[in-house]
Amino acid sequence: MGFVLPVASTVMYYAEHGAQPDVFASIPHAMWWGIVTLTTVGYGDVVPVTVLGRMMAGLFAVTALFLIAVPTAILGAGFMEEMEVGEPASSEDRRTGSGGAGTDERSSDS
Repeated sequence: MGFVLPVASTVMYYAEHGAQPDVFASIPHAMWWGIVTLTTVGYGDVVPVTVLGRMMAGLFAVTALFLIAVPTAILGAGFMEEMEVGEPASSEDRRTGSGGAGTDERSSDS
């Protein structure tokens, strides 16, 4: 997300500085808006008022969600896969005598 913050702040500075020179006074000032928006906190103290600014704000907010959600989903899926591998045999497997050592369903071809 480190590369999105300077880009989003710069774009918002140029989109909003004319309409709100006191709020978006400089690119570093616009970074406050960027941090709040990209972390999805959204305090509401600095908001875009121009059409271009609002469109860019929406784009950057969705981008930030994807930057957080996609890696989280990948890590979560990997975690669940590892948890399933280490899971003990179910009660059904214990009753029928199946399961246990050597019954890993994953192929050893990989």
